[in-house]
Amino acid sequence: MKTRWILLLCCILSFTACSSGTVQDTALDTNGQSSEKQAITEVEKENPTPTPRIVTDLYGREVEIPAEVQNVICTGSGALRVLSYLEGLDYLIGVEEADHGYKTSTKRDYAYIYHEIFAKLPLIGKGGGTAYTAYPEEIVKLKPDLILSTYQPDAVAQLEKETGIPVVSIRYTSTDFINESFYQSMRLTAEILGLDERCEELLSTIDQYKEDLSSRTIEIPDADKKRVYTGAVTYSGAHGFAGTYANFGPLMAIHGNNVADETGEEGGFDVDLEQVIVWDPQVIFLDPGNMDLVNEEVASNPGFFQNLTAVKEDEIYTMPSFNNYSTNITYCLMDAYYAGKILYPDKFSEIDMEEKGNEILEKFLGRGYFSEMEADGLFYGKLKLGE
Repeated sequence: MKTRWILLLCCILSFTACSSGTVQDTALDTNGQSSEKQAITEVEKENPTPTPRIVTDLYGREVEIPAEVQNVICTGSGALRVLSYLEGLDYLIGVEEADHGYKTSTKRDYAYIYHEIFAKLPLIGKGGGTAYTAYPEEIVKLKPDLILSTYQPDAVAQLEKETGIPVVSIRYTSTDFINESFYQSMRLTAEILGLDERCEELLSTIDQYKEDLSSRTIEIPDADKKRVYTGAVTYSGAHGFAGTYANFGPLMAIHGNNVADETGEEGGFDVDLEQVIVWDPQVIFLDPGNMDLVNEEVASNPGFFQNLTAVKEDEIYTMPSFNNYSTNITYCLMDAYYAGKILYPDKFSEIDMEEKGNEILEKFLGRGYFSEMEADGLFYGKLKLGE
């Protein structure tokens, strides 16, 4: 009997202890301080959720982006070029049609080099300019952390609204000689993706080229500079002889006497041919890619061309277009060195265009392909009208 009482007492004590523990756990759960929740809280303290960042884009918009961006897409002319120059294509998860099928032409530097990468990526828009050409449903499916865009402001707003994904404008302009907007575009993209070292290395390289080009020519008196006309320039499409450009980057780089600057225009425009006769340039540069248009004009109006001094003295040279889906910085630099060789041969005597061209291409895109450019019609040399 004594033994039974002892066993009964042990059971009662055991039940009381268990009940006490259950009540205690319940109380702790009620207070939100259970051991399990405490463990989660400690983990959260050690690994807090990253705070989103606020960046100011090139339109002055404050955009909230993830603390760490894992992947992006690019929309609009020139956006993917910036990412390519920065060697940031590991972040890219979709591509516009304008770049997707760019397999053989050298007219667009980054697309030619990286066409094998682009061809494997899903399409996220048509591309072709700065207007809205996105495929919002396809973008949403890919779930990019961020969209880097050179769209116009209203198109940026539309893209952000239709996808619910933050859109950062990195738009830069093509006027002048690699102007400050390009530097800003590169630095903002680099800041977002953590590519600052590559960015500053490349911008420093551009500065060195600028200094080299300028220092060779800055002391040449204006009176000793030949009158230069650059025609058949590609801007917003192909143009004939009247298509010219004020503030033409390659000529600005070497302090050239660009007659089109007298008009007060900014960028590309079609000039009255009578004005070209008044200017009577001593040297003419033409985009070899538009010579079909020029030669049609020569055939229909030979007298106009025959009266130009540059034509009479055989001073007509190529100037491969550096504008193709915004500015090919590589070609712009090459064009500047070539213009220097033609206009100031004594100042650029040691420059070999193939060597310099491949050097520039390697710095920006990792591979020189100057001979491929030449074979594709982007060559440096003399031109004969009508041929």
